[in-house]
Amino acid sequence: MKAILALADGRVFTGKALGATGEVAGEVVFNTSMTGYQEILTDPSYRGEIVTMTYPLIGNYGINMEDVESERPHLSGFIVKEASEFPSNWRSRMSLDAYLKENNIIGLQGIDTRALVRHIRDKGAQTGIISTVDLDADSLVAKARLAPTIVGRDLVQEVTCQAPYHWTEGPWDLEHGYQPAQAPARYKVVAYDFGIKRNILRNLVASGCDVTVVPATTSASEVLAMNPDGVFLSNGPGDPEPIAYAQEHIRQILGKKPIFGICLGHQLLSLALGGRTYKLKFGHRGGNQPVRREEGGQVEITSQNHGFAVEPGSIAESAVLSHINLNDNTVEGLTHRTLPAFSVQYHPEASPGPHDARYLFERFTAMMEREKQRVG
Repeated sequence: MKAILALADGRVFTGKALGATGEVAGEVVFNTSMTGYQEILTDPSYRGEIVTMTYPLIGNYGINMEDVESERPHLSGFIVKEASEFPSNWRSRMSLDAYLKENNIIGLQGIDTRALVRHIRDKGAQTGIISTVDLDADSLVAKARLAPTIVGRDLVQEVTCQAPYHWTEGPWDLEHGYQPAQAPARYKVVAYDFGIKRNILRNLVASGCDVTVVPATTSASEVLAMNPDGVFLSNGPGDPEPIAYAQEHIRQILGKKPIFGICLGHQLLSLALGGRTYKLKFGHRGGNQPVRREEGGQVEITSQNHGFAVEPGSIAESAVLSHINLNDNTVEGLTHRTLPAFSVQYHPEASPGPHDARYLFERFTAMMEREKQRVG
């Protein structure tokens, strides 16, 4: 079946339908990871986005039931050069096309994804529409121009959990699958769910944390009443500035409990400290972003997924820059000058991506240990 992608600036790509049929709008972005498409599909941080994979063949190892990062796909649409029709992997349960159909995700294949990505790099990420029902290019371009953008929207409310829950699952074991951590948990952690990925929770459990996940709107007083040893601020979708309620929660928790933030959590911590954020031209999405750790000068290859960044000078009074992106010198991490709080823009839990930054979970537990000893 024929399908069309139309961008708000008038660029049109014609290909074949993939997954569900219909019509969907979203911000068209690209991800440079060679693998991990299943984790990308189910990462809540992609809410409101149409994701283009730069690697030309996607779906060759199929879909399994273990490697999802949330209960279902959250992105608006999915674009690939070619979707594998014959997946091969011992854990595969279905093809990419079947999975997209099952979850009503509209996709597109058979277009020149290199040309699309070059266009986004030159012109910037922008709203687009994939359609299998309206094949009139002018009509679709007009719709794309009228569709809402990412900026100014609170997408967190669309992906956060509805009630608190306890998480006990640890990392993957080849023989037994996902298992609870063996050692008793030493630290009680409350994790704010702004669109949290399951592998972040697994890494917290593996680090010795007893984790309770709470909705994004949970008040600081409710969190503090749970008397955690630390508070985690999760990843999530879209623009951090409209999430004013979370910024206020963080301000009230600062100095009372150790805080660790990842991705959107990093941006929200920065805003709570009086910083500012801005929209990147085309964002950072992939498993190959080089980041310099300022303490010691080590270079980490990191997994990233964000379209906004923190203005470097806006947090100088309250925090120190701990990590810098070597591609464009954007802020990748901060540490508060006096309080037990730090954050990173990238994803230390990988999935997909390298494992260079797993030490950050140990840094969080060490911070909680110091605070326990200080107060107790």
